Amino acid sequence: MGSGDGPVAEHRRPDGVSDATVEALGKISEALEAVEVARGHLYTFHRLSGTADLTLGEGVEQLREAGHSELADRIERELVGRNVIEGRWTFQIMEEYDDTYWSVFRDLERTAREELVGGRRHLFEAEMKESERTRGRRHHEAAPDDRGPQAP
Repeated sequence: MGSGDGPVAEHRRPDGVSDATVEALGKISEALEAVEVARGHLYTFHRLSGTADLTLGEGVEQLREAGHSELADRIERELVGRNVIEGRWTFQIMEEYDDTYWSVFRDLERTAREELVGGRRHLFEAEMKESERTRGRRHHEAAPDDRGPQAP
């Protein structure tokens, strides 16, 4: 890291890289961020669906213990462990999403950065930070100071 008044090397645009290239890579990075959020929601869906199925199983057992074995048997047979979409539990949806879309998206975003800007990340954001921060003001530093927190 550094205590200079500019971004660290990995957040500086390489010589000869155009504004249009930095903007395009920024858009692709923004799209990847949306995909990461979507993936997180899929994991939430996965966790909640699994919790629902386990909780349903407990409720079925309680129905059975309360003397409602016929209804408990029907719910257990028709719903406990049921696929959430044709032929798939949520873990299979997650695996297919990861293998078919997410991993390809990440690989191609990384490839674009490697080919065009030496693998540097968040150049668009780093340049935005440089244009918006107040130089010389506490909490507006370009990068963390290795010396630790300073007085306000």
